[in-house]
Amino acid sequence: MADYNTEQFEKDCKALGMTLSDEQIQQFLKYYEMLVEWNEVMNLTAITEYDEVMKKHFVDSISLCKAYDVTQNKTVIDVGTGAGFPGLALKIAFPDLQVTLLDSLNKRINFLNEVIAALGLTGVETIHGRAEDFAKPGKCREKYDLCVSRAVANLSTLSEYCLPFVKVGGKFISYKSEKITEEMNAAQHAVKILGGKMDGQVEFTLPDSDIYRNLFIITKEKSTPAKYPRKAGLPSKEPLS
Repeated sequence: MADYNTEQFEKDCKALGMTLSDEQIQQFLKYYEMLVEWNEVMNLTAITEYDEVMKKHFVDSISLCKAYDVTQNKTVIDVGTGAGFPGLALKIAFPDLQVTLLDSLNKRINFLNEVIAALGLTGVETIHGRAEDFAKPGKCREKYDLCVSRAVANLSTLSEYCLPFVKVGGKFISYKSEKITEEMNAAQHAVKILGGKMDGQVEFTLPDSDIYRNLFIITKEKSTPAKYPRKAGLPSKEPLS
């Protein structure tokens, strides 16, 4: 492995209230190397420069700790995980989490499985499939304490994909990179239909940067009606309003 300067990364983590072990730092570095290597043959990320990946992918992913107590042993599903952000990064930073990574593209799942094996991680599983299918009864419905997603979609659509996975009393947290007051207001009704309640947002900039982030928090108050999520494609084509 190349010799990387991890000083800024460690400083950023400390700014979030976290001190990583040497093993965790090495795991993040190996993850970075595999990301760049696989990215040459498949599209995993547009961001490949070392400092940017550490800040915009890894630090950004673990910034969840600003909005949620991640230290307890919780069950987490990352919907539309892509190259593993935030779910796999959270697993490395908080090893006690039980993490499920869901993505509709099998080649991304293959990449994640290789990273998980190379890092020797346990308590993390991958699922190749669509949220609409795996949120059905008898699969992964209402099974998780927390659902996270950095996927790009409006909040109404994301809530329909994500809230069905959350246990009553659990939370769905959406990572956003812009102010979403208007989007939030538009999603109020959809969230209520799906059994959720808007619980606010945590706005901040990533450490030592002007990169704006917004963690949007929804609490699951009651079971999601059985007809949601609707069949594939509808949540994005016709968001609940």
